[in-house]
Amino acid sequence: MFPAFIAAATAVITPAAKAAAVATPGAKATTLTLTPEMLQQLQNAAVPKSPLAMHFGWLTHGFAGIFIISAVLLIVLLAVQTTKQEGLSGTIGGRVESAYKGRVGFDKQLQRVTTVIAVTFVIFATFVSLSGI
Repeated sequence: MFPAFIAAATAVITPAAKAAAVATPGAKATTLTLTPEMLQQLQNAAVPKSPLAMHFGWLTHGFAGIFIISAVLLIVLLAVQTTKQEGLSGTIGGRVESAYKGRVGFDKQLQRVTTVIAVTFVIFATFVSLSGI
């Protein structure tokens, strides 16, 4: 998986490097040797662990794609919304709204779309975390 890392891990110390290490007082020349089992473990380190990620990579990456798109949309939608400037009294007491729902305005539609995107974001965040990618 990581050829440069494996090549560096299995590299043999050259005679010039050995001579330089011996010439330095107090320095020890160490060689790094890896067994074939250790090399196999290094190559398999990046293999997906969950069965879903092993057999349905397209699905797990689709989850990740939807998660990223919903995150970006959520950021944009939250930035576009206007504040109500109600302060603490509006937060605690709330607003008085009529039970009759007339035609929904742009702010209310934007709030509903933001709610749907936020729920999508949370659901796909859970899927991505459980999929093991």
